[in-house]
Amino acid sequence: MAREAGVSLATASRVLNGSTRKVAEAYRERVEHAAKRLGYTANLSAQATARGTSAIVALLVADIADPYFGKIASGVARGADEAGLVVTVAITERDPARELRLVRALRGQRPRGLILAASRTANEIGPELADELDLIAASGGTVVALGDGAPGVRTVTIDNRGGARALGAALAERGYRDAIVLAAAEGVVTSDDRLAGFAEGFASGGGAEPRVYRGGFSREAGGESMTRALADGIAPGTVVFGISDVVAIGALTALRLAGREPAGDIALAGFDDIPTSRDVSPTLTTVRVPLEEVGYRALRETVNGGVDSGDGADAASLALEVVLRDSTPVRA
Repeated sequence: MAREAGVSLATASRVLNGSTRKVAEAYRERVEHAAKRLGYTANLSAQATARGTSAIVALLVADIADPYFGKIASGVARGADEAGLVVTVAITERDPARELRLVRALRGQRPRGLILAASRTANEIGPELADELDLIAASGGTVVALGDGAPGVRTVTIDNRGGARALGAALAERGYRDAIVLAAAEGVVTSDDRLAGFAEGFASGGGAEPRVYRGGFSREAGGESMTRALADGIAPGTVVFGISDVVAIGALTALRLAGREPAGDIALAGFDDIPTSRDVSPTLTTVRVPLEEVGYRALRETVNGGVDSGDGADAASLALEVVLRDSTPVRA
């Protein structure tokens, strides 16, 4: 390869192996053109053996069809491209046993980093998974989790409680006094934080304690929880808070199937501000989370090994914003 490009072995190695040492652009182009002519691709396994870690970052998500995780994956991919890394995506389906199997299998690839993106309970990292994560760290990889509930690993924190508190207060200010929350199972940290924050903010503006229906983070779970709430009776003028936009959109469908009028009869809000929240009718009130930035920061944490930022800095700079739209009109 070096002979074909007319450069030294060291120069060719730096270009082909993604070294951080600067190579003159003319030499880089010659090496890349030579690699293309010869059909050369880097041997990731050999690189991993030589370096201790590979050029792979593993991203574990709960559900790849959920736009929430799609936006996070986009940010991870952007950061990986900048760092010359390859992203491997695995789906946990929020199953701790499946997550353990995936982490164990991925450890064999000696990943540069492992990003745990799925919501979890506070005590979900059991001793076996903790051991696997320790082994990844011992081999030079960096483990990063999004949000709380993953003790002992680096985190990129999202202020779910604060964002939901601001939403609850904004809806109380619009004149709402009765609320229903469609939450995930008790103990899921993201859901519990959003529920607690919403209740605090709603009460601060004169709202009553919300009724809570528990299901999951999926569209189907939102529809099922909304159907149960409707069966119990919902007075006009109530606001329904889906713990995520996906849950709220499932609730929106259930409302229409039951003959209730979203916004005009029952108000609706979500959390995350996925693109679909702006496309549904009525457009969905929500809390905007910079999901691509969350993914990008998680990737940078794996690259830097957590040396350049702390959890507090992440929380402070990832600003969340309440976005009021047509689904929550002002109450007279």
